Amino acid sequence: MTPPPPLRVGNFSGFYGDRADALREMLTGGDLDVLTGDYLAELTMLILGRDRLKDPSAGYARTFPRQLEECLGLARERGVRIVTNAGGLNPAGLADALRTLAERLGVPVRVAHVEGDDLGHRFPGALTAHAYLGGFGIAACLREGADIVVTGRVTDAALVTGPAAAHFGWEPHAYDRLAGAVVAGHVLECGTQATGGNYAFFREADVRRPGFPLAEIHADGSSVVTKHPGTGGLVDVGTVTAQLLYETTGARYAGPDVTARLDTVRLTQEGPDRVRIDGVRGEAPPPTLKVGRTRLGGFRNEVVFVLTGLDIEAKAELVREQLAPSLTKAAEARWDLVRTDRPDADTEEAASALLRLVVRDPDQAVVGRALSGAAVELALGSYPGFHVLAPPGKGAPYGVFEAAYVPRGEVPHTAVLDDGRRIPVPPAADSLVPRDVASPELPEPLPSGPVRRAPLGLVAGARSGDKGGDANVGVWVRTDEAWRWLAHTLTVDRFRALLPETAELTVTRHVLPRLRALNFVVEGVLGAGVAAQHRFDPQAKALGEWLRSRRLDIPEALL
Repeated sequence: MTPPPPLRVGNFSGFYGDRADALREMLTGGDLDVLTGDYLAELTMLILGRDRLKDPSAGYARTFPRQLEECLGLARERGVRIVTNAGGLNPAGLADALRTLAERLGVPVRVAHVEGDDLGHRFPGALTAHAYLGGFGIAACLREGADIVVTGRVTDAALVTGPAAAHFGWEPHAYDRLAGAVVAGHVLECGTQATGGNYAFFREADVRRPGFPLAEIHADGSSVVTKHPGTGGLVDVGTVTAQLLYETTGARYAGPDVTARLDTVRLTQEGPDRVRIDGVRGEAPPPTLKVGRTRLGGFRNEVVFVLTGLDIEAKAELVREQLAPSLTKAAEARWDLVRTDRPDADTEEAASALLRLVVRDPDQAVVGRALSGAAVELALGSYPGFHVLAPPGKGAPYGVFEAAYVPRGEVPHTAVLDDGRRIPVPPAADSLVPRDVASPELPEPLPSGPVRRAPLGLVAGARSGDKGGDANVGVWVRTDEAWRWLAHTLTVDRFRALLPETAELTVTRHVLPRLRALNFVVEGVLGAGVAAQHRFDPQAKALGEWLRSRRLDIPEALL
């Protein structure tokens, strides 16, 4: 039998707030079969949860209908199906809104949605509680003729595995093929991060406006990542490696459909802006589904004092002493002095340091007027040059993200078709508890030779991100010689020494030789997650760039 043609799947959104014109750009830039839009993240679920508190009919990404309004006819004309998790907490509500939109525009489309992820009834006190579903609910909708499929909380990669399973007729036990689609989906999910956005070696290409990525997926699960001709950015082994390492941990990348073995991924530069992904092996998925829970953690307030010129440390200590009596009732008060000042500076801003105070408490009154009033009262009676970046407010609520796990058979994964029919999606018949992969054999170390003290980033790329309160930092190199050096040099102890903020935290190193990469997981560095804003970089987006800026002895042969 002749195998089905490759499935061309594109991405038009990597987060809630991505470029609004990307949908039209992808529809007009070249041939596609499916367009996917990823809108959900841990912080987004909290935002949508607060929206729903104000309006029970809300809870979905309101920007998506506006994007679709000008492109629905174009998508229908070109035969491109759209799959998106913009349904958030209310996929049925978004599906109804899209049907109303289609009727008003006179464009005949069938809109289906996937539900069952909302487990709020099982977690009293949570603002949101949603299981991460897989792609077979999406596949069921597409097989029944849906033009648009709206989901709630599915894994980001499910937006690709679902269309691939529907197109190729994959069954749930086709683990290697599903794993290949998961890897392709993970590369696409963050949009332009696969085409030069946020890329460590960004100066090697024009990334002022990178195009959105697409993947040509084949029946065996292999794929080619590329982009529309003439769009900005680049697709090479480096950009794909960076995205593969983003927000992952070890060699086993577990999901509801399959556990993909990242240590089996093979990347090949097939041509300009074309990277082939093949060799991916898959295993049965875990017996449980991850549940992302958000809740309101309390209230937070912040004030940043500007300290200029001489005696920076003494000025900071004076402010701390003056405000100490006003902070005794707060559950948490954190001071951070950021020495952005330079001696004998030629501008006032360059002569200034920042002293940041963050206060948290369950009671808004404790972090509101009690703090803001005390801070403002210091205006004429504190250190010389007293001023703040902005007046403190009344305190704002902050959120907490927590993960839980439930047996997959207890989650009612359901495809709801345009005509109202409901198709139950059974859980995977087999399961396997993921375990850490044995440490692979390291390459032979480089022979000794002359070294130079230089930033790590001259030879290594990095990308970092958040998973709840943890952060991951993926580090990779582009030659076998550099890999021989990196694998032996960047140990956990060296990582902690280079990033002192991690010195007292649990750090785990995962080795991925086929990618010439190391992945470090730093536990607890983000506190209760992005919504709690535990540190000034609450999603650890720049943790990898800090690491690349740190200096160590690098063989001159690599520089």
